[in-house]
Amino acid sequence: MQLVRRYAHKPAEEWQPLFYRVLTNRVRDWQRRSTVRNRVMTWLPGSRYDEPHEEPMSTIADPHGRRPDQEVAIDSTMEALNTAINTLAPRQQEALLLRMVEGLNVAETATAMGCTQGSVKTHYSRAVHALRALLGDHWP
Repeated sequence: MQLVRRYAHKPAEEWQPLFYRVLTNRVRDWQRRSTVRNRVMTWLPGSRYDEPHEEPMSTIADPHGRRPDQEVAIDSTMEALNTAINTLAPRQQEALLLRMVEGLNVAETATAMGCTQGSVKTHYSRAVHALRALLGDHWP
């Protein structure tokens, strides 16, 4: 809604990068609030934030018919990837995810990140090199 209210006058080709910029800011705000909330909630009696819980999706059968050893390999790879991505600097994470996951080009990523195209290339290159070093066999 914020995108429509504030940027309806912009050309349609600028909406995607603007959307990702608004989304990034909202995610950062949510993370800040949840960090503070979790600090407060853990001190309250009856708080269940430290107790493990089962994911509901883990009980559903795999529609692709993968074997358990394949699932373990995939889970291991995804865990290694998540761990490696979390070790990257925030701007490197942002550039990597916008380029690889969202499929934005350099110009769109620069607009979404609020920086120059050269900065996007630098952050993305450093992220890819760091992931290659961290993941070894897991990296394509």
